[in-house]
Amino acid sequence: MINKYNWNYNPALLIHKVFPYNTITARGNPGAQTSQSVKNSIPGQPRDSNMPSKPRQPDNTLAKNKKAYHDYEVLDTYEAGIRLTGPEVKSLREHKCNLKGSFASIWHGEIFADNIHISAYRFAPDPSYNPTKRRKLLLHEKEIEKIGLKINEKGTTIIPLEIYLKGSLIKVKLGLCRGRKLYDKREMLRKRDQDLETRRAMKR
Repeated sequence: MINKYNWNYNPALLIHKVFPYNTITARGNPGAQTSQSVKNSIPGQPRDSNMPSKPRQPDNTLAKNKKAYHDYEVLDTYEAGIRLTGPEVKSLREHKCNLKGSFASIWHGEIFADNIHISAYRFAPDPSYNPTKRRKLLLHEKEIEKIGLKINEKGTTIIPLEIYLKGSLIKVKLGLCRGRKLYDKREMLRKRDQDLETRRAMKR
């Protein structure tokens, strides 16, 4: 028989000593705790997988230029709109886009993106459609002038890093980038591996 006077008395533990899990039920009392809810109330016990968790935030990213993040150091970023046709918008919403090898350039005070590959929309076939055609980006004139001054510096370029949804609009994240040297790439990979190992160790 359990004696509360000859051990460290804990009411929650006492309940589970006398009544094993899954034997306590809320008979005749809808507000009573079940054994499972009592179990989850004990500090240190693992969280029940059936209990509700915080809702995950939706990922609005439609395309990401992973190679650019690897090959370049991002010095600054800008948010731009992009001029698209209706079928291109529908294709982008299906994530039919690839930013690898894309770049942006300024021409007569306007900024354009080249080599953004947007696949033809499956329900609007067009034999003359060019998936990597030049597309106009939408930025304020002062921002374009600012970018133009910065890309005149040696070794810098402007690259589309991401395409994402912002409300009902499609936006392009432009990066003012500088090419990484080989040892910079190795250092980045080493640091990423260390961060990954740290996160794994914290989960154990």
